[in-house]
Amino acid sequence: MSQYIPMLDYYCNSLPLVSTAYASSERFFGINLNPLCTPSEVSYTLIPIVAYFEFLPIHRSNEVINSISIHTPYNEKNEQQLVDLVDVKIGQEYELVVTTYSGLYRYRVGDVLRVAGFKNNAPQFNFIRRENMILSIDSDKTNEIELQNAVKNAENNLMSFDARVIDYTSYVDTATIPGHYVLFWELNVNASSPIPPSVLEECCLAIEESLNSVYRQGRTSDKSIGPLEIRIVETGIFDKLMDYCCTSLLGASINQYKTPWCIKFAPHVELLNSRVVSSYFSPVCPKWVPGRKQWNNTN
Repeated sequence: MSQYIPMLDYYCNSLPLVSTAYASSERFFGINLNPLCTPSEVSYTLIPIVAYFEFLPIHRSNEVINSISIHTPYNEKNEQQLVDLVDVKIGQEYELVVTTYSGLYRYRVGDVLRVAGFKNNAPQFNFIRRENMILSIDSDKTNEIELQNAVKNAENNLMSFDARVIDYTSYVDTATIPGHYVLFWELNVNASSPIPPSVLEECCLAIEESLNSVYRQGRTSDKSIGPLEIRIVETGIFDKLMDYCCTSLLGASINQYKTPWCIKFAPHVELLNSRVVSSYFSPVCPKWVPGRKQWNNTN
């Protein structure tokens, strides 16, 4: 939810933003022992008595867990990779696996956590990302952190026009050849300072320049990825998306709803496409220098 921090700071006049606990619909997991810390420093101390916690290491050089779908019991053939709560290492990233009193056995929650330190002997964790959220066309893999940072870099082009991104999501459009990334942006725009199309095209390029070298190679050298596209949508469309998600048969709980940063469900894409007011493409290929591939955090 960190993309909303600037908006909250604006409307709350920099009042403290407090996250007290880490929980999911499956189980309460831990608490924030320093609730008045800045959002970037929030860490949660897991409570060992509420569940049995195990951790699946995230190997950046080889994404071993892609073959196992999340939200399922853990695959026993990979059992030797699991790490107990007391054996985690500071700085290492893990996917959380829980066994609960209510009957879940080695259930993969789908959250990636990084060990930030210890309180007595209990480890403390930063929430990093959701594991199952990946944009990919060819060999590229873009996770939510990388995309969020890229959008933040692109927003710098809007500052001189007193505009900002209210909300956004993305998806992979494979209807084109080659496929390309699409970002839906809802903007807060100053009517007296319209944004020229060239600036929004520069935003597309700024996002591409911020993505990893595997993506940029696919765009520039391999030509396996098409130009990134930004589609500007009507104001309020993300509220309509929330209404749809929470009222449809496949909907989510209103208490837990968060704008999905990556959408794959066709009705969601259709809803957003029905409210597009303009679209822009990256005008040129991003910079890329041949050499060893630099994989992102999902590899």
